[in-house]
Amino acid sequence: MIRQLARLTRQVPSAGRRAVALSVYANDEDDGLAARDQGFEGVACVDDAARAIVLLLDLYRDTGDRRLGEWATGLVDFVLYMQLHDGRFHNFIRDWDGTINTDGPTSYAGGTFWQARAVRALAKAHLVYRDPRVAVALARGFAFATENPAPPDVRTIQVLAALDLMRVGLTPVLRETLEEWCDEIAECREGEVLLNNPDEQQPHLWGHVHEGVLAEAAPLLDRPDLLEVARQSAHALLVPQIEAAFPARTVQPYGVAAAVYAMDRLYQTTGESAYARWRDHARAWFDGRNAASEPVYDRVNGRVSDGIDDGRLNPHSGAESNIVGAQALLPDVAARVGTLLDAVADRLEVVAA
Repeated sequence: MIRQLARLTRQVPSAGRRAVALSVYANDEDDGLAARDQGFEGVACVDDAARAIVLLLDLYRDTGDRRLGEWATGLVDFVLYMQLHDGRFHNFIRDWDGTINTDGPTSYAGGTFWQARAVRALAKAHLVYRDPRVAVALARGFAFATENPAPPDVRTIQVLAALDLMRVGLTPVLRETLEEWCDEIAECREGEVLLNNPDEQQPHLWGHVHEGVLAEAAPLLDRPDLLEVARQSAHALLVPQIEAAFPARTVQPYGVAAAVYAMDRLYQTTGESAYARWRDHARAWFDGRNAASEPVYDRVNGRVSDGIDDGRLNPHSGAESNIVGAQALLPDVAARVGTLLDAVADRLEVVAA
């Protein structure tokens, strides 16, 4: 995970002397691959850089290892490079010279997911660095979020960004705005199941963090009704998937990590041991409790497979899978992060002081 992310890290000099980004995909020999799902999009993106910032700064908080903070700083420089003055972010660079893809379907300015993830990453960075550049960019990003509609699966990310800041007494948005966002999430459901957007009937799991987000928000907002909505959806949607070891034909680490997060936050909020048990069962997917009966996380080589397709491991190992895998197994990664960083010290020289 951490080792694979280091292998995927490359400099982007046009974004700053220490700026780095992550190769989007890598094949079974760890050669970087460009994103081509909707035609050529680029070699690295804000989506992955932002998620990596959140991961690295959470690990930095838990361990104090300065190398994590330095690595995250390089990624922050890249994210700042991708923002326009009106607060919107582009997503992809076309090449390692930093040529921004300005019009791709997953890179246009202000697109939903990368916009929200960038703001969340900058919220984390603001708490750690108190860099004026970050503060200005963060304010612009939140202004865009409050002025534009978003589906629930995007609102969840925006809520997480706001919660990170509000816990330490900062007010990136009005409490009323945060409650409105949470209500939007809670009200978009089919029966007891929270939906990613109003156009679907059965939500996919990747990026589905609604239950965990509402569980986090409920105590801060003094809204027990939000917690009840989260519990009902978790039992209706997530528990059957976890107990069946995620049996779908295609299962991505992002979906499993989302279930881990939801169960962990429900456990932290309620103290009920059943949620801890379901969290641990979901985590076990990475170590072989899955349709392939093989570890998705190769602990020897430090890489997470891009998922399981028809009972077989996907041999590729890209940025997203390794980021969310590390987040799902955060306590384990934090306990070993010093050793993991030592193993890839040469790869991280590009972000050293």
